[in-house]
This record gives sequence, structure tokens and C-alpha cells, in this order.
Amino acid sequence: MRFDGKRVIVTGGASGFGKAISQGFAERGARVMVTDIDIEGAEAVAAEFDGALTFRLDVTDEDAHAQLARLMVDTWGGIDIVAANAGFAHRMGSTLDIPTEEFDLMWAVNTRSVYFAAKHFTPHMPPGSSIVSTASIGGKRPRPGLTPYNTSKAATIMLTRGLAEEFAPDIRVNCVAPVASETRFFERATGLDKMPDEMREAVVEGIPMGRMSDPTDVANAVMYLSSDEARFLTGVCLDVDGGRSIS
Repeated sequence: MRFDGKRVIVTGGASGFGKAISQGFAERGARVMVTDIDIEGAEAVAAEFDGALTFRLDVTDEDAHAQLARLMVDTWGGIDIVAANAGFAHRMGSTLDIPTEEFDLMWAVNTRSVYFAAKHFTPHMPPGSSIVSTASIGGKRPRPGLTPYNTSKAATIMLTRGLAEEFAPDIRVNCVAPVASETRFFERATGLDKMPDEMREAVVEGIPMGRMSDPTDVANAVMYLSSDEARFLTGVCLDVDGGRSIS
């Protein structure tokens, strides 16, 4: 796959899946706007590639999306691909113990941000453009201790499908549903710096392919759905889960 000259926005691009997505597009010729609330992390990723730019994006802020859209138009003349990847997870535990503020923040980051992206970016996206959001396999097959998170990701999947119908045939809208990966995202959800062996074994036991996901697995899926090779795919939620959803 090549993305020569394509104008790409990646949200949550400073680490984890977003970092791999940013790197994947840039390595294949795209002009990438690496966005994150962690601007130093975004700048470190962008520094690896000629022509990559950065923007400090708090995805809960609607005005920031409007500013980013204007920047893309002023800098590159528009937007071809949006990887709406930014995500947030509460600490694993009982739903009843999750602070209301955390619940609201998670919905704002995981679901409302995709709406903001669609609202502010699509007016500047030509026919043939693509939006791919990052959902979770938990949005289809929930895991105990993450019920509100799983619910927000299920909503992201339905939002993806609804937007796909609204924007067809000009703009395709899809999402990916990864299984667990050892990223900073995992650290936030568990409060652990490193996954204990027994926890990893328990997670992997439920994945037929015998391992957790890697950020490059997710990046490859996002790039495929964004590519011309997937030009007939819209409203798809592609499971990047090593078979967990069927086990």
C-alpha cells in the first residue's frame, strides 16, 4: 500500500496504536499531522519523518477540532484520511466504583471525539476520502471490569456505521476493534507499569492466535481500510483480535 501525498490526521498519535499508525502512513509517503494532548510525544514521532507536522489536540475540545481543520486546509489544502484513534480507559473494576467524572471523560474521548472529527473534518475531505476510528473488541465481546469502557466502544462502532451510511458514496467510514495490547493505554486501565506474567497468560489464553495485539497489527488494519484496495468497504468494524471474538 502507498499513500503518496495523502493528507492524514492521526489523533492520539504520540504513543501506542496512534504512534504505529502515524509511522505507517509516513513510511508509505503520506503527509501526516500527528496530534495528541501530549504534544512532546507527538513531536518526537513527527521528528522521525520529513514533512510530518504536529498539533496539540484535546479531543474533548470541539473548538480544537475546528482549528485543526483550518490548519489542514491552510497547510495542505484539505484532508484525505482521518485516523480517529485517541482513547481513554477507566481503571478496571466495578462499574459502581467508577467516578462520574471519569465516566464522562471516557465518553468524551472515545465517542464524542469521533463525532467532532466527522463534523469538522468532512467538509474539507474530497470524494474518495476515509475515516477510520479505533474501537475495541470489548465493544463487541465485553470483558469484566471494563463495562463503561466497553459501552463507549460499542457506541463508537454504531456511530461508525451510521456515519458510513450518511457520508456514502463520497467518504468511507470504518473502524477497527483491537484486542488488548501492552501499551500505555493498558497501564492506565490497570494501574500497572508492566503486565504480570499470570495476567498476560490469562489474556492470551482467550486469544486463538496465541498472543496479544501489537500496535503494528492495528496500524496495518487502519491503513488497509484507508487504502484504495478497500474502496468498496464502508461501515465495517474490522476485528484485530487474533480470534478472541470467536473463542
